Amino acid sequence: MQPALTLYHYWRSSCSWRVRWALAMKGVSYESVPVNLLQGEQKSEAYLAMNPTGQVPTLKVGDRLLTESLAILEWLEETYPHEPLLPKDPWERARVRELTLMVVAGIQPVQNLKVGRFYSEDQRQREAWNQHFIEEGFDAIEKKLAGTKGPYAFGQSLTFADIALVPQVYNALRFSVEMRRFPRIEAIYTHCLKTDECEKAAPHRQPGAQP
Repeated sequence: MQPALTLYHYWRSSCSWRVRWALAMKGVSYESVPVNLLQGEQKSEAYLAMNPTGQVPTLKVGDRLLTESLAILEWLEETYPHEPLLPKDPWERARVRELTLMVVAGIQPVQNLKVGRFYSEDQRQREAWNQHFIEEGFDAIEKKLAGTKGPYAFGQSLTFADIALVPQVYNALRFSVEMRRFPRIEAIYTHCLKTDECEKAAPHRQPGAQP
């Protein structure tokens, strides 16, 4: 038997959404512990003892701790291989990871709350900053996806790529990015939102969610 899982997460965090979605896809139950980033709960002594970065999510597996959403996704994939989120073919797996990293290592980090606040206290300046990096990243991803077909980024099955991309589109809409510029990305987003697992993991379904 696998030890009990506890997920420390924030309702609007795209990194947290990725992990919630993977857990939902694999039908893995867990205890949900909200961490309110706006109230600074991630900076508490108790939380920093679990995750020294002060970021979310953190997954507690029995008495062990795992941070960084992509590392958690990889662990879930290897521990719960049913409902696979990576293709079997090594080249296709690499392509999925490539696009995933374009989001999780390229676009998303520069939008972290602490990055935006360090850049500027002005909300309009932060929005312009976020728009710039999202649009720049989406331009590249849209080109990468130009030759792909199917409702998901890589065909008929959900992969890490979709799990990374969809929450990023959610953030793009928050920052007034015009998604009609990116029709392939927008179509993937629209399709995924209609699936039960994506809906279950979505921000508005989480504790502490606000309009």
